[in-house]
Amino acid sequence: MGVTFYGPTQAITLEDLPRFLPWSSARFARGVQGVDSGSSRDEAPARAEQPGAVASSTSLALEAARLHGEERRRLERDLHDGAQQRLVSLSVQLSRLALRLAPGSDEAELLEAAQSELRASLAELRDLAHGLHPSVLTDYGLEAALHALCTRAPAPVRLVFDVARAVPAPVEVAAYYLVCEALTNVAKYAHAACASVLVEVADGALVISVADDGVGGASMAAGSGLRGLGERLAVLGGTLAIESPAGEGTALRARIPLCVGL
Repeated sequence: MGVTFYGPTQAITLEDLPRFLPWSSARFARGVQGVDSGSSRDEAPARAEQPGAVASSTSLALEAARLHGEERRRLERDLHDGAQQRLVSLSVQLSRLALRLAPGSDEAELLEAAQSELRASLAELRDLAHGLHPSVLTDYGLEAALHALCTRAPAPVRLVFDVARAVPAPVEVAAYYLVCEALTNVAKYAHAACASVLVEVADGALVISVADDGVGGASMAAGSGLRGLGERLAVLGGTLAIESPAGEGTALRARIPLCVGL
């Protein structure tokens, strides 16, 4: 099990998590889990009665996820080999032009401003290409990719990664973007002092929980980002639940079946 704290150096165990994050312990253990377990009990008889339909739906979801992933990777290659390369070439030409201008002249200042905008555009394009299919996920796996996300977060984030089995690629991608969107929301809206990310396997599913100690008040209806996450998980047969009482922080809990591709 990997346990990492991003902020002041401090190692914790999975059992310690409620003590370090008291606002999230009840939600991880009772509240949000209750939402998921309740729905699972309600849906269990229907699933048992229609195993063929479930298998067919899972197969279609896998194929949709595979095609979606291939399209993302194609777009990433097109951005890198097309627009990004042309912008790099333009940057080189502008640098050569700058050598012909008198330092401090109006023309030199205009050119410097244009070069600055071009550098910013290149950085945004690289971020976009990276976001389509993050290379760290492909090269090093989900745990390393989540480590990178938590390291970049503006608020301290504790990551507990307790997954000792293979995770199918579509599930990895969905989990990565879930945590990415959740931590972005924490930074933008939560006004949180710290957050936690817990990733574990339970009942044949990858379970991802993200909690913060911010202002709360988040809802699926209010944010298109959360709705998009729910739709992405639904493609894989997953679920997303949220608990966010005003003034008491926010807890997201997602479950994604691990039967995908195995």
